[in-house]
Amino acid sequence: MKLHFSRKQLIIPYALFMVLFVALPLLFIVFYAFTNRTTGAFSFDNFIRFFTSSTSMSNLLISIGIAALTTIFCLLLAYPIAFILARSNMKKKHVLLMLFVLPMWINFVLRINALREFLGLTGMLGQANFFNTILGMVYDFFPFMVLPLYTTLIKMDKSLIEAATDLGAGPVTTFFKVTLPLSMPGIISGVTMVFLPSMTNYVITDSLGLGQITIIGKLIEECFGTRNDWNLGSAISLVLLLIVFVTMLATGGFKEEENGSRGAGIW
Repeated sequence: MKLHFSRKQLIIPYALFMVLFVALPLLFIVFYAFTNRTTGAFSFDNFIRFFTSSTSMSNLLISIGIAALTTIFCLLLAYPIAFILARSNMKKKHVLLMLFVLPMWINFVLRINALREFLGLTGMLGQANFFNTILGMVYDFFPFMVLPLYTTLIKMDKSLIEAATDLGAGPVTTFFKVTLPLSMPGIISGVTMVFLPSMTNYVITDSLGLGQITIIGKLIEECFGTRNDWNLGSAISLVLLLIVFVTMLATGGFKEEENGSRGAGIW
């Protein structure tokens, strides 16, 4: 006996998953964010507490600063590597790319603890907490920058570069006029995948910064944990969610999703 399922029936498991693990938790966050902790009434007090607190604002600015530096260093390191691998004729370049991605297969906590031990052996642990934090962030998020850049550059039509050369453009002009603009989808994807998560990855700041650097993710963890202030933690989470939406809109992330592969495959 053959079973026939309509498309609507096949969507049911995914719809249930979205409702239970995405929509419902988000509704709880919205409820607590707009609820007074003491009276339980509708209120904007949680957002007022966050934006009027100098500690919270400094944590937010530190988080943005760390995320920005992490993204910049990842981009500066990953772009030349992805460019060389994409343009080279090496038969084993996919193996080299895998070596950069290989750390992602190892447990995140193990990798950070290994880096922590290395910094301890070199005497740097506890001496340069901010540098160690940036180093850990770059080490962790570097593969997320390399992969989209390589995927974009490998698909680039080489005839466009040849055409620019035939028209008299030098290597520098060709790069800034042809290669860089066409690689923007990969840059945008990499920046989005690195900047947003690095704002909240407090495990690295706790391990490598010895807890002396508090980012916004750590503040949320404290609100839901030691402080038992779910209302403030939910409000901060909604602020971060708003930052995510603004970032996606500014970088055209939603447009890429809507157009499918069109954004990354215009060439």
